[in-house]
Amino acid sequence: MTPQKSVKVGVHVSIAGSICNAFSRAKELNCDCFQIFTKNPRGWQAKPLTDEDSRIFVKELESFGSDHVFAHVSYLPNLAGDKPDMYQKSVQGFCIELIRCEQLRIPFLVTHLGHAADDLLKGRKRVAQALNLALNKISGNCMILLENTAGEKHSVGSTFDDIADVIGQCQEPSRIGVCFDTCHGFAAGYDLRDDHSVGVVADMIEDTIGISHIRLIHLNDTKGDLGSGLDRHEHIGLGILGKEGIRAVLHEPGFSGIPLICETPVDDRRGDRENIYQVRQLAKS
Repeated sequence: MTPQKSVKVGVHVSIAGSICNAFSRAKELNCDCFQIFTKNPRGWQAKPLTDEDSRIFVKELESFGSDHVFAHVSYLPNLAGDKPDMYQKSVQGFCIELIRCEQLRIPFLVTHLGHAADDLLKGRKRVAQALNLALNKISGNCMILLENTAGEKHSVGSTFDDIADVIGQCQEPSRIGVCFDTCHGFAAGYDLRDDHSVGVVADMIEDTIGISHIRLIHLNDTKGDLGSGLDRHEHIGLGILGKEGIRAVLHEPGFSGIPLICETPVDDRRGDRENIYQVRQLAKS
């Protein structure tokens, strides 16, 4: 195993007070990269961005490094949903968030694919339709990153084949990438506990999606067993993946250079700064 010279690692940071506050919070945590919501993640409405906020944010973005800032779609949209009214609302909400990314010049927007209670094949088709509508309507450079899900009941996007199918239905595949979440992948049945298993998963990604489509890794340990469908994140090295599994992901050649965002707990055991430190230590060892 060859130690990594460096990794680009960070966490999800708050935009409380002002979206521009994200940069100072990321710097305080010693982040190389970071992820934000561009609006309240628990509501449909979005307070319009002022010209001043956009100007300051873009200036900070250029200084921090534009390729190292990621936005995540809020919790409510379900792009695979089978209820027409909610699906329409979800597509509209997604478009609002893509527009905000374009206003702020954020280069990547991460989204879950959603849940389809009727049929997963139809659900994937609805996701692709939503993406096509958004990209046809909203021009720009922001790339949409499809995040793999944990294999919960009715979830769309828990397998690499699912994601590849959606990308194959997209009219602008150059504006579609992938965010690989390690906790979700393990929960969905992809073993990531040692060098060999991580290598097998990387090969599977290459054979289905193409590993070059991975533009972000959500590096999370997990509390759930392999294939459990349980989306429960754990501190780096303290979950079932453990130090060996996280180290294997960090040293997998196919993942080299991809930015890492930890979405780990903040509790009396550890905070974000400590998890970032653990990632850097494991990358060196």
